[in-house]
Amino acid sequence: MADGGYVLVVDDEPQVQQLIARILERHGFHCELAASADEARKLLESRENNFQLMLCDVNMPGESGLELLSSTLASHPEVAALMVTGADDPKMAENAIELGAFGYLTKPFRPNELMINIVNALHRRRLELENRAHRAMLENAVEARTAALSEAVSRLQRSEQELRTHQEETVKRLSSMAELRDLETGRHLERMSSYCALIAERFGFSRDRVELMRIASPMHDVGKIGIPDNILLKPSTLTLEEREVMQQHTVIGHRILSGSDAELLTLAAILAWTHHERFDGSGYPRGLVGEEIPLEGRIAAVADVFDALTSDRIYRPAFNVKEAVSMMRSQRGKHFDPDVLDHFLDAMEEVEEIRIGYENRADSSSDLSGDQGNGSRAA
Repeated sequence: MADGGYVLVVDDEPQVQQLIARILERHGFHCELAASADEARKLLESRENNFQLMLCDVNMPGESGLELLSSTLASHPEVAALMVTGADDPKMAENAIELGAFGYLTKPFRPNELMINIVNALHRRRLELENRAHRAMLENAVEARTAALSEAVSRLQRSEQELRTHQEETVKRLSSMAELRDLETGRHLERMSSYCALIAERFGFSRDRVELMRIASPMHDVGKIGIPDNILLKPSTLTLEEREVMQQHTVIGHRILSGSDAELLTLAAILAWTHHERFDGSGYPRGLVGEEIPLEGRIAAVADVFDALTSDRIYRPAFNVKEAVSMMRSQRGKHFDPDVLDHFLDAMEEVEEIRIGYENRADSSSDLSGDQGNGSRAA
């Protein structure tokens, strides 16, 4: 995941320092450890290190992590920062984000959760450094000849396209973590994102917004990386306690994706948080009603459930399309926004083209690899 990147780990607990360092070093990072703000500043000022990221505890003896964050980003704006704390304090998290932190982790955290936040922070850091360079180039180009200005604009356009490509690559990489646990989850994400884009088109979304919906929607279930396999892959009905754990994937996903200024990740966080809300208020995690649910979340709910019903699961076989449509019609105005469901059902010919297209691709892949996937609880 990384090659030679330097990370500064600031925590007054040696055990926590060593745990984080072991996780990061397994992924190719080089770690320097500091137990206080003073030690951290000395390492930051050292010419021997070129830190890409600072992972900092909030509560430390003496100067707090938030004070260190503020001074570090002022003197070393090229360093990305993630905050770590043992207390889940929304106000403290908000303060950290406002000061410029790229994320906020609560102890104890899973190695995957740590790495996702680090990958996201480093990606945002790289894009911000690129954007600063682009702005400087543009300012210089304004003062240059018309031909030079034209070339600068052309470069900026290419950079914007490259940025979109980078964003989509980030989504695919993060979404693939679930796919590593279950091949069928990856296929579900592809089909579901295509259905979301189709409904968005039917609602008259702009071309850019439709594309944003297509790219962001595979992130809706990223929170399932925090759900234990014995629940996620259970081949029988979940108990009440297991269902409550399973439902936490919406909150976990929102926590992973939120706090970014990027439009793509903001939309992905909304989808992760709201795709299991129901129009009548009986959904989770917040029991939103009607238009309290963002339109994108209402669209994702229809796309997600249709694909779940028409796909094999380890606890039941797939329903045929006619059965699935009948079941969904019965939930019009209950589970589903009537307008969203109607737009989807009006587009069933295109829906079938998408579904059969991915089915054929899956068959071809199975012929080559012999891997059929196990079909987890993808919706």
